[in-house]
Amino acid sequence: MNITLLCYATFAAKRPESSDNFPITAGETVRDVLRRVGIPLDEVKIVFVNGRSSDLEVQLAGGDRVGVFPAVGGG
Repeated sequence: MNITLLCYATFAAKRPESSDNFPITAGETVRDVLRRVGIPLDEVKIVFVNGRSSDLEVQLAGGDRVGVFPAVGGG
């Protein structure tokens, strides 16, 4: 199974080369995937799965689109 993994802002540097076709195994969660690519979980502010707000415990399925955002500051 494969997903699309979209890493935004400071997480873009952690985006794997295979992000458009990122392999997952049955039962893997958003948390599992983020650990695999080295995104610090304590820095994750927003997660979307298939365009809907989600959390780290959601189990993923083939074809899912996952977007992760850090907290973003500005002034």
